[in-house]
Amino acid sequence: MKRLLKMLPTLLRVGFSENIAYRAEMLVWVLSTTMPFVMMAMWRSVAEHFPMTGGMGQPLGPLQMTHYFLAVFVVRQVVSAWAAWEMNFEIRHGTLSMRLLKPLSPLFSYAISGLTGLPLRLVVALPVLLIFFLLGGLRAGAELRLLFLLPLALLGGWLIVLFANMAIGSLAVFSGSSIRMMEMWMAAFFVFSGYLFPLDLFPDWLAFVGDILPFRYQLGFPVQLLTLSLDMKEALLLLGKQWLWVMALGALTWVLWRRGLKRFEAFGG
Repeated sequence: MKRLLKMLPTLLRVGFSENIAYRAEMLVWVLSTTMPFVMMAMWRSVAEHFPMTGGMGQPLGPLQMTHYFLAVFVVRQVVSAWAAWEMNFEIRHGTLSMRLLKPLSPLFSYAISGLTGLPLRLVVALPVLLIFFLLGGLRAGAELRLLFLLPLALLGGWLIVLFANMAIGSLAVFSGSSIRMMEMWMAAFFVFSGYLFPLDLFPDWLAFVGDILPFRYQLGFPVQLLTLSLDMKEALLLLGKQWLWVMALGALTWVLWRRGLKRFEAFGG
């Protein structure tokens, strides 16, 4: 741990330099996450003709839909990771061997790579967050104390995304490629995370399913905190569930990685 702390500033500096070097790819990735703006236009139109209410009884009109999807875009930038694609590429081309020669576990390298991309994503996210505040995203009468939970919820959401990427990426050692499985994860994410529509619009039975799965906790829950659409008791309960998922996916990642590493080394990867 002491050695890791000494190496961390250098690793962060190198990771940030790599993200700067591939800034065109980063821009393409950011542009690929603009779906919330498309959904915002669609749901604003729906809300103008069909009145809806949220889970706490608050109206979901055009302005509330604007707040919601602006928050979705901001949170999506913060909690993103792409380790599964990096791992698949390196396992398929054998370049993972070079990472294994370094004193630091590749898992830390993948985590730092994702973390150092955050400043560039914030360049895009912060203006949208400013618009969110200017449009009255913090509604009057809501519990502003919820915002104190937001940093921990954003960290938990990012760790869920990171560990899911690493766990699925580790499976590439056994199958040659786990990209299809990552695509399936992303498809479920689009449905159950609140990325395409507010979770408050789920029927009770589907909301129950979504509450069990991890996708709500990687995006929908932080969005609900940012839009102050929870009460404190429910927020604390969801925060506890989120961090249970963090620990579960972290443990799964470690097991799959260790087993995959043994197989990789046995076949001379």
